[in-house]
Amino acid sequence: MFVWKRVFDLLAAIVLLLLLLVPIVLTACLVRMKLGSPILFTQTRIGYKEQPFKIYKFRTMTDKRDEQGNLLPDEMRITKTGMWIRKLSLDEFPQLLNIFKGDMSLVGPRPLLTRYLPFYTEEESKRHLVRPGITGLAQIKGRNFVDWQSRFELDVEYVNNQSLWLDLKILLITLIKVLRKDGVEDVPCKTMLDFDVERKLKGGYIPRKEATK
Repeated sequence: MFVWKRVFDLLAAIVLLLLLLVPIVLTACLVRMKLGSPILFTQTRIGYKEQPFKIYKFRTMTDKRDEQGNLLPDEMRITKTGMWIRKLSLDEFPQLLNIFKGDMSLVGPRPLLTRYLPFYTEEESKRHLVRPGITGLAQIKGRNFVDWQSRFELDVEYVNNQSLWLDLKILLITLIKVLRKDGVEDVPCKTMLDFDVERKLKGGYIPRKEATK
């Protein structure tokens, strides 16, 4: 299973890199002009077998901070250029580098923050049995508007039903949704609490382990 998926990912990533080379270069130049350096946003996420890795994205927000030096909320830092980049999913292009490195796949559960790790149930943690993806089943079912419980259920459903045909179907639907700008929210935190905050508020969870540092 993992052999064909890895081969497919590498071949598809090479083709996409060649096809998208011009948009990638133009996006990089736009970010450099409008947001400055660095061009790429990096963040530690949890991947295959719960191992941390650095995810790459084009920057869409400034580094504006308050008087105490803390970053301002996302909705106060995202720019018009950043919103446009997100709506077209251009910010995801650098994750092709993650695919080449073996951190990610084209299709799989989206990689989430390290601090969420203690809050998954045993069933939800099955999402880490495959490489995280640039797109996935949860993304074609609603992208940023799927609640956490439904998102994790879809992630586990994907893990339990992996196949080449399912991957191709998800990629095709993703392309259609991106072209239609369907289900995209500029700042997700406006309508959804962070997963750890939501689970703490609901209570009743049993921490599985300490989050990876």
